Amino acid sequence: MSGVDSLPAVTGLILAGGRGSRMGGVDKGLQPYKGKPLALNALQRLHAQDMPLARVMVNANRNTAIYQGWGVPVCPDTLEGYAGPLAGFLTGLTLCATPWLLTVPCDSPRFPLQLLSRLYSAVRREGADIAMANALEEDGQWHAQPVFCLMRSTLRESLHAFTSHGGRKIDAWTGLHHTVMVPFDAPGDDPMAFFNANTLAQLQQLDSHA
Repeated sequence: MSGVDSLPAVTGLILAGGRGSRMGGVDKGLQPYKGKPLALNALQRLHAQDMPLARVMVNANRNTAIYQGWGVPVCPDTLEGYAGPLAGFLTGLTLCATPWLLTVPCDSPRFPLQLLSRLYSAVRREGADIAMANALEEDGQWHAQPVFCLMRSTLRESLHAFTSHGGRKIDAWTGLHHTVMVPFDAPGDDPMAFFNANTLAQLQQLDSHA
């Protein structure tokens, strides 16, 4: 990429709209990590990406006034009943005014600061519609990280149709499109970059991890 003018316009979306069931029903995005709410940490990491974002939004269904206090648009699910991450994707795509949408969850506080640039390099190289992070996990196996996606905003109608027919699984929808898996295994990559805290115990473990 040669200069800022050649960079794509990308909207970032923080997914913080879940029930937090495995955390006892708390609003996961507001749970503390390193002394700040998880979703605020995600917001700061998006602003620190090595490619600029045109805009950042938060997908949240509770405590919206708190999220709005961070100076970013807050968008609740357009699908009823806490329908999962795809509901957040759909909301983000519906409101996205840029050619690309980048999604990140609120509960993986160490995601890479090169996330956007590496995903964008992959879609540009492959001519893909979606790029998804892929990482080695503790079991030594590669695992897709489906909530870490860069997608064309033109996919909004496809996702609307998919969810309208009851579709809720990310991989079932991304499988309908040209999707490229992007490995995050370069020297110096944080092995905990995509670790997500599903329980309060896991969050405390991550918070105390050196």
